[in-house]
Amino acid sequence: MSETLHDQRQRMDLLKHMIRQLHSGEAPDAVRPQLVRLLGKIPYDEVVAVEQELINEGLPTEDVLKLCDVHTEALQGVLDAGDEKGVPDGHPVDVFRRENQALAWEVTEVEKIFGALSELGDGDDPQSLVHDARVRFNSLMDVEKHYLRKEQLLFPFLESRDITGPPTVMWGKHDETRELLKAASEALKAAEGTTAPEVVAVIELVLRPATAAVTGMIDKEEQILLPMCLDTLDEADWGKVARGSAELGYCLVVPEQEWRPAGEPDEDAAFGSGGRIQLPSGSFTPTELETVLNSIPFDMTFVDADDSVRYFSEGRERIFARTRAILGRKVQYCHPPKSVDTVQQILSDFKEGRQDHARFWIEMGGQFICIEYFALRDADGAYLGCLEVSQNLTEKRSLTGQQRLLNYVSGEDSHE
Repeated sequence: MSETLHDQRQRMDLLKHMIRQLHSGEAPDAVRPQLVRLLGKIPYDEVVAVEQELINEGLPTEDVLKLCDVHTEALQGVLDAGDEKGVPDGHPVDVFRRENQALAWEVTEVEKIFGALSELGDGDDPQSLVHDARVRFNSLMDVEKHYLRKEQLLFPFLESRDITGPPTVMWGKHDETRELLKAASEALKAAEGTTAPEVVAVIELVLRPATAAVTGMIDKEEQILLPMCLDTLDEADWGKVARGSAELGYCLVVPEQEWRPAGEPDEDAAFGSGGRIQLPSGSFTPTELETVLNSIPFDMTFVDADDSVRYFSEGRERIFARTRAILGRKVQYCHPPKSVDTVQQILSDFKEGRQDHARFWIEMGGQFICIEYFALRDADGAYLGCLEVSQNLTEKRSLTGQQRLLNYVSGEDSHE
């Protein structure tokens, strides 16, 4: 055992020396061959421990953050994530992995668009491809929910076990990626009307750094974070992560099935006596409330005060497609780029108290659709969010005469 620990200490000291070399400015390509020759495969937990030691020894967290991508590059192909641990479908780690696959697919599609833009001539119009890139980057912005679940659900469990370095470093990388994606979205919006060469310049300066940041984080999760969490969290911890995940929302994918730890009590027990949700004018069981909301003859979507989608009804006759992947997503990214400015204006007017209601109506596929937005405020007037209501009024617009309750005939509509 002492031999193994000694070897481990030597590996960690060499790894620490390598990171300090990188810190002093040496290029990853110069450091990596020595690392491969002397160490071979490096267990991921030793990398985690070295990062923690460097922070404890006084290397500023900001410097570790700057080095994160550099030493990840140097460790490419060298890091050993340990034995692949299988998890059940719907387990939080399964969901994180599936989201990473979806994000990687989006990056691949963006790269195809970059390639197509690069092949355009100086006189070619790039705007169709710019629009396609905006759609793809809107999807990549959904990574926000993925990062939030890590920050609010995974990191606290690691920190409670004194694993503070990796969460701190990774959170900093989240913020960098957020800024890069925001800059990319703004650059694509500003690219409307520009020439092909100008768009190609934007790719290298702004867009590709954003996709590289997303891809880099996927690698860090798959090689370090998720194996570490599987080694650290217990079944009860994962149950809490699973329960919190639905509230924060999922990124690009919807879990195919719900996972709960074995022996966990029924969800309705959380609502108190009889599992009922008590409101001032009455109460429901969760099943009753869900059925009521899904039986109302229009679609409802609730957006909270921070512009995040928190709920939508799931009636049988849907007007606009919704998937549970939008839960927790900023509502601005749930609309086509051309309508985002209008959505933002409505929300701003609601928040500033200039308006409480906005109504629109459209003809769509031979149907008359009414779309309304309502500002929601508490008793003191504080803004709580927005309710979007969409209703198909085609049949109701054609009603004439009267249909009284006493004229009810089973299975028929009669008019007098």
